[in-house]
Amino acid sequence: MREIKDILDRAIQELRVEGLEPDILLVGPGFLEYTIQVLRECKLKIYKIDELGYDAVVADSKYLGQIKRASRRISVEPLLKESEMWEEIKKLDV
Repeated sequence: MREIKDILDRAIQELRVEGLEPDILLVGPGFLEYTIQVLRECKLKIYKIDELGYDAVVADSKYLGQIKRASRRISVEPLLKESEMWEEIKKLDV
């Protein structure tokens, strides 16, 4: 969970550095399932978008769709795969 919070915080900070004010988070059902605790602490408006799957988009709603740099897309899928890999390694009992 800490990794997800760090990734989300980094995306928010990147947008702020560019002079934007991220205020919404669009999340897929897979992302929502694995990050519900982190999202409860998030101070952004959250909208579930089925098409995003395991991804989420942090954005400044004033500029979303107008300029490309107004959002950052993040995903929990690579973290889940890494976690599964470590579980498999533990099962090997080397």
